[in-house]
Amino acid sequence: MSFSCTFLFKLLNHGVVASSKAFRARHNVPAAARGYYNIPEKPRFPGTSGAGSVRVVDLRSDTVTKPGPAMRRAMAEAEVGDDVMGEDPTINELQKIAADMFGMEAALFVPSGTMSNLIAVMVHCRERGDEMIVGDLSHLHIYEQGGSAQLAGVHSTTVTTLPDGTFDLEQLELKICHGYPDPHYPRSCLICVENTHNIQGGRVLPLTFLQEVRTLADKHGLSVHMDGARVMNAAVAQGVPPSTILQHTHTVSVCLSKGLGAPVGSMLAGPKNFISQAVRCRKALGGGMRQAGILAAAGKLSLLENVEKLQEDHRNAKTFAQALLQCDPPLFIVDTAAVETNILCFHLQELGLSPSEFCARMGQVCEGEEAALGQGIQVLMCPYFGNSVRAVWHLGISPEDTQLAIQKMQFVASQYLEKLRAQ
Repeated sequence: MSFSCTFLFKLLNHGVVASSKAFRARHNVPAAARGYYNIPEKPRFPGTSGAGSVRVVDLRSDTVTKPGPAMRRAMAEAEVGDDVMGEDPTINELQKIAADMFGMEAALFVPSGTMSNLIAVMVHCRERGDEMIVGDLSHLHIYEQGGSAQLAGVHSTTVTTLPDGTFDLEQLELKICHGYPDPHYPRSCLICVENTHNIQGGRVLPLTFLQEVRTLADKHGLSVHMDGARVMNAAVAQGVPPSTILQHTHTVSVCLSKGLGAPVGSMLAGPKNFISQAVRCRKALGGGMRQAGILAAAGKLSLLENVEKLQEDHRNAKTFAQALLQCDPPLFIVDTAAVETNILCFHLQELGLSPSEFCARMGQVCEGEEAALGQGIQVLMCPYFGNSVRAVWHLGISPEDTQLAIQKMQFVASQYLEKLRAQ
């Protein structure tokens, strides 16, 4: 058994899955993406010498946001009650706001996006051995510990995730199992989409694609769930209300604690009967909270006041991407057309400088840096798969911070290129 698991892991790490190498090559699909959570720790003691000032620009993830004074005040003043009994007024108000905003009948406040997605799978796939169809590079498939199988007894089959986060619809339809109730086959119940798409660099799913997926699902009697952890980024990027996107799905999970800046929580939304069943699943998973209006108050503020601020995150990401391309001689490869929201993935074209080394240099105060830049700057990023680097903009990063990150990148690039010329 251990040999089989090891062998499968190697296959996944080399992109050799059922969809075939030829399909990946034809659609320019990246290979393995299993190193996402090897995130470097934030330095406890910034700087190298203790002299001079040091600024830290944390681009590791939009999960590092912290509540500001207004949000903390809202939390402190929140009216609370027992939510398991349905008596927390702040949670009830948040759920009403979310349902209306998403164009859904009802919504449920849950502790995390992972739990929210798992609850959705449990409600949509009621029998052990039911099947869901997911992208092979989806967060739900790769980064949620296989909870759908581990805890819900739901089988996953994958379709190849294309560079823009979509699927090939013909391949998707071929994955739908029609053999049920033949005892040899699972029953296909659910199609899961991710918007924006994390691994593919914050790509926004086209509305036409979502409409086609929904049409296909309706044709075969399947439901569509969206892992919309960053769907508010998608709505801002497309200039539409989230309900315009979500009209093509049956249910959605929306994270409040990423770019929207709340400290905790996600919203699960869908039809009333779906949410009624979701309440039961949430309780079984340990997600029934009591006086959690303190947290819901932050979530309410995040939805009402922070959505428009996402646009600044998108602009900052694009600004940094453009600066990468201005490096002379070229050191970075960036597809600026693919920088649609707050996530930037870029490649290093100099083989002598690995993503890990680049991130290490960006994250420390280098020799001569304070003299050259007037201060030390530590920019925290993550080495990513396929010789790339990932950086994520969020509520805690201003345009000024972005300019500091650009200065640091230019300093690191110049230092490296000088070293090459000296060899």
